[in-house]
Order: sequence, then C-alpha cells, then structure tokens
Amino acid sequence: MRKKRYMSLLEIMIVILLIGIITSVVGFNVKGSLEKGKVFKTEQAIVQIKDLLLLEVAGGSAIELVVASPVEYLRRSGVPKEPKKFILDGWGETLTVEATYSNTDIKVSSNKLNNYYIRTNKNNPDVVESEDDQDAPKY
Repeated sequence: MRKKRYMSLLEIMIVILLIGIITSVVGFNVKGSLEKGKVFKTEQAIVQIKDLLLLEVAGGSAIELVVASPVEYLRRSGVPKEPKKFILDGWGETLTVEATYSNTDIKVSSNKLNNYYIRTNKNNPDVVESEDDQDAPKY
C-alpha cells in the first residue's frame, strides 16, 4: 500500500506567497489601466462637449450664456441622455467651460487631467505653445 502524502506547512506558505506576488502585480497593472481609462474618457468628453456647445453657439445662442450654463445647453442639444453626468471628467469632477479668444471659442478643461499631464510629464494637447516658445531652445 502507498502512503498518503500530505502537504507540509512550508509548501502551503510558498503557494500563498506566490499567489500574493501574482495578485500584487496584477493589481498594479490594473491601477495603471484604470488611470488611462479615466484620461481617455476625459479627453473624449472634452472634445464632445466643446463640439456640442459650439453647435449651440452656431445655432444662435450667445456664447456668454452657453458658457454660463453648459448643462442647460447640453440638455437642449438632445445628444447626452444625462447632461449632468456627461459634463463630469473621468474622476467625477465637473469640467470647466470658459470662453476664449475674444468670445469666439470655447475651452473645456479638467483640473485632474492637467495634474495627470504634469505628473506623467506628458504634453497636454489642449495647451498650444506660442510661436515664441517654439523657437526657444528646450532645456
């Protein structure tokens, strides 16, 4: 007859340690993916909100009124089902809507997205360098 072989305490501890290491690696990678997802959602929301609000301005609404109450004008456009949620960035904060360039354009921005770009040293596509900055040497 064969003897039954039981797992020793050391073998069980090694298996638990390996499971812990694998779980922490997967968790770390998921955290980075979630951050990228928030950035993507925010970038897409900025583009869509800007386009919808500019369409409202092109339709005859005053840009000052559109900027003052963007949720109301998003509701009027009929595109988003829930305008109050549509104007939130990936982190759940309300996007900032401003009139720029002598009230001829609309700028939509997110503080959390700007902080992400600063933290990761990536270029913010919303920030346009002036012509003087492009000629200056980078240090």
